[in-house]
Amino acid sequence: MKTVDTREQYEMALQRIEDLLVKVGDNQSYENPDFVMLDRLSDLVANYEDKHFNIETPALVDVIKLRMYEMGLKQSDLAQTLEIPKTRVSEYLKGKREITLDVARKLHSRLNIDGDIILQ
Repeated sequence: MKTVDTREQYEMALQRIEDLLVKVGDNQSYENPDFVMLDRLSDLVANYEDKHFNIETPALVDVIKLRMYEMGLKQSDLAQTLEIPKTRVSEYLKGKREITLDVARKLHSRLNIDGDIILQ
């Protein structure tokens, strides 16, 4: 298989990868033809998935809300963590105000939010 262009080919490639994973085990040598096939099929499947199942970067507000949920934070807790007024947190979460550079840095360092998400 040189490319994965259809859903059927994709499903077949996934099944073949599953079979090869069992056969290859820990033998990760390019002298092993099964490993070479596994490596090639994995690349083809990844390319198909990038093209057909592209995942968009989540919105910063959604990531902040998720992190608040994960950390058990209320808006008042977030305000304290970021050292900003509670009303400012509300404005950020409702999209009424843009996040400042200082707050962006604090989101990254204190809530461990990826810089790429913050900068989008």
